[in-house]
Amino acid sequence: MIAPLDWGLGHATRCIPIIRALLHNGYQVVVAAEGKQLFLLQQEFPHLQFLPLKGYHIRYSKKKYGLPFKMLSQVPQILAAIRYERNWLNKIIDEHDIDLVISDNRYGLYTQKIPCVFITHQLTVKVPNKWLESLVQKINYKFINRFAACWVPDMEGEKNIAAVLSHPLVMPKVPVHYIGVLSRFQQLDSNGYVYDYCMMLSGPEPQRTLLEENILQHINSITGKILLVRGKPGSNETLAVPMNVNVQNHLPENQLQQAIEQSEYVVSRSGYTTVMELLSLQKKSILIPTPGQTEQEYLAEKLMQQGWCYATSQNNFDATTFAAAQKFSYALPKLEQGRLHALIPQLVEALKK
Repeated sequence: MIAPLDWGLGHATRCIPIIRALLHNGYQVVVAAEGKQLFLLQQEFPHLQFLPLKGYHIRYSKKKYGLPFKMLSQVPQILAAIRYERNWLNKIIDEHDIDLVISDNRYGLYTQKIPCVFITHQLTVKVPNKWLESLVQKINYKFINRFAACWVPDMEGEKNIAAVLSHPLVMPKVPVHYIGVLSRFQQLDSNGYVYDYCMMLSGPEPQRTLLEENILQHINSITGKILLVRGKPGSNETLAVPMNVNVQNHLPENQLQQAIEQSEYVVSRSGYTTVMELLSLQKKSILIPTPGQTEQEYLAEKLMQQGWCYATSQNNFDATTFAAAQKFSYALPKLEQGRLHALIPQLVEALKK
């Protein structure tokens, strides 16, 4: 059973290559999810069995500096969700004959009955204060150490994406395995650009909507052909936009890859899964971190210093952003891919020892 966290679509999309690798190696896969994550994975794997599992239902604040307080206020809700999913798991294991759990950042999906794996790229959770960061890491590890192993979607060694996020000085006590870049996409030969900009919205509300409103406010001043993918699977809403803008509420994987490949620049959040996918396709990106989400802010700043992306804050985003990105010197890396199909059976066998 594989179960992604319901914090944006990134946790679900990075489970797609893992599910493919499991199926490739002959494993039967059950998916546990709800909402947008469930809809997305059902589109990609309509033949799989899906179990309804309530999410954490995290919401962001409208203001950057209100995020820590908003998150703190939701701690009782998060802890209740962790307790619920632990009790749920102990019931569901026997009902569906599950013998391995892969949890993408869902802290309650562990049991002593069978091996349970925790997937995360955040072994270091960035917070503004170093002392508090150390405390948060100890709490994070307390949960991670309840699992049989931890799989980190990044490369081992110096040439990695997440830097200190995935390569901390102090590691968890359980075995940690770096499983490489996770991406739904494989780079294809493009027949040229159809769009100047592909703008992909994602992440929890209300920040997804706030970024959309910001983009719509400036969209009349942006020259070129634009594809706006709203990140709202299952929605039938329509937007009033200029003739040069094509709006899609959601695109299936193959159509989304085609849209990205056919766009000169991709505008998106600096969510880790999105970053992995854009780098795997070697696309020039304009990253806009979610205000107050320190992980995304850290990642965008680090990648911009390396020349792997152009980044700007949500407050500073306007029509001039695109001119600045066009002048930016991109130095996109060649990342190793394609090892997951061979790695998955090795990791699963290691759990049996």
